[in-house]
Amino acid sequence: MAQVQRMSRLMVKTLRDDPADAETLSHKLLVRAGYVRRNSAGIWTWLPLGKKVLDNISRVVREEMDAIGAQEVLLPALLPKEPYEASARWEEYGDLLFRLKDRKGAEYLLGPTHEEIFTLVVKDQVASYKDLPVMLYQIQTKYRDEARPRSGVLRGREFQMKDSYSFDTTDEGLAESYRLHREAYQKIFARLGLDYRIVSAVSGAMGGSASEEFLAPAAAGEDTFVDCPSCDYAANTEAVTFKLTPVSEEHGPVEELDTPDTPTIESLAEHLGVPASATLKNLLVKVDGEIVAVGVPGDREVDLGKLGEHLAPAVVELVTAEDFEGRGDLVRGYVGPQGLEKVRYIADPRVAPGTAWITGANKADTHAKNVVAGRDFEVDDYLDVVVVEEGDPCPACGTGLKLDRAIEIGHIFQLGRKYADTFQLDVLGQQGKPVRVTMGSYGIGVSRAVAALAEQSADDQGLCWPEEIAPADVHVVAAGKALQTELALDVSEKLNAAGVRVLVDDRAGVSPGVKFTDAELIGVPKILVAGRRSAEGVVELKDRRTGEREELTVDEAIARLTA
Repeated sequence: MAQVQRMSRLMVKTLRDDPADAETLSHKLLVRAGYVRRNSAGIWTWLPLGKKVLDNISRVVREEMDAIGAQEVLLPALLPKEPYEASARWEEYGDLLFRLKDRKGAEYLLGPTHEEIFTLVVKDQVASYKDLPVMLYQIQTKYRDEARPRSGVLRGREFQMKDSYSFDTTDEGLAESYRLHREAYQKIFARLGLDYRIVSAVSGAMGGSASEEFLAPAAAGEDTFVDCPSCDYAANTEAVTFKLTPVSEEHGPVEELDTPDTPTIESLAEHLGVPASATLKNLLVKVDGEIVAVGVPGDREVDLGKLGEHLAPAVVELVTAEDFEGRGDLVRGYVGPQGLEKVRYIADPRVAPGTAWITGANKADTHAKNVVAGRDFEVDDYLDVVVVEEGDPCPACGTGLKLDRAIEIGHIFQLGRKYADTFQLDVLGQQGKPVRVTMGSYGIGVSRAVAALAEQSADDQGLCWPEEIAPADVHVVAAGKALQTELALDVSEKLNAAGVRVLVDDRAGVSPGVKFTDAELIGVPKILVAGRRSAEGVVELKDRRTGEREELTVDEAIARLTA
């Protein structure tokens, strides 16, 4: 049986003031309440209370993963370079990777994610279709060298993650493994007490087909998602689609316009007295070093992250002044799709066949009007690449979409055979011939879930944990006098013996006001106070979440808390 946690012996130091570098509510409160302490940028120490919360989340994750038949393993965090070279992610991850060499000069990395290594483990251990399907998972520390680690444990360079992988011989088997994980995630986040949304996402550099994110709405979230108020459509902004609707109107011939000193959409629209939406913006980028033009309506912005996800694993970057040198067909500020030579042209679906635009004439100080898509220029690829705005039509029902901020707490992918192809992961099939395995990848941010819960459940007084993951079930507070402390300790031992997790504030020389403030800040769901009526055997029970209070005898309080 676990011992009662006594604050007189617990390593916890609460703070009255917010840390100077804190930007988010979870960052402020987790530090102030003594759950975590910063070691350096993006690297955190989990103190005893914080470690209990982290372990409770891990326990819930393990229980639900085990329930679907997944098997837990533990892979190394220090990984050889070669598997990541084979998958091309040694280069694709770029500066996000922590790279190092051993004393012999061999190159390694600290694992940001483990698709490659799990694939190799199964290749080593599995030989026949009879050994599949199999689902493996781990809860482990990951490493990513974030450029701007901030927001406390929400975006660290070292973080706890559950990643699992499914291995099947058929696409139907993969779909079933994906379904099992999806349902397990719903149970996990429900047990954790998280408000969440399941949204469509793009696979990006992960590869594969089906992809969904689990997002916890929160003001501190770094993800933006759309939610339809009229139907159940929800998606990451990078996955929002716009229907391509060709137009059949007749338009006049292309006409050149003298437009001096109008290199921007704003200056052009003002000069011509037209709305920006009548113009065609052509952004030049480099995709793996090759210049590509991206066309969007002039009143919209290109979402470079969205473009990058669509084109992954290719590297997308903006062109520079040097890229225009020696290119007579590229005139800065006056590029039009009708005159581009040997340049791939990507357009947003709003630039549909038959739509007419005012755009660059590929001459200095000159634009052209009545430039018609499909007549005067061709689009090589249609991709949704604009920044989604509030009120854009829902792809499912047409209602104006709502934008909200959220924290990504989980992501599930149907990877398919990307990594199986890389490492030739085959098993002997039912027909006696090799069969290529198909995979799924499923992640939960364990340490991020701590911050997400803090963001969603905290109030003006401090943290307010859901029962399943709180560091204790009840926080017993001895108001200060010897009799009150004696009663508090006695009640705590009885509750502990009944299986209730107890944190008792038995600190001597600490005022009742400080103890009550700390109890609110620490956020245990129930607070039991041995106060002014202790001599009568009466205590006060408070619900931390609702604020409801009632006076009970000791026996009544114990019965209530052990029910």
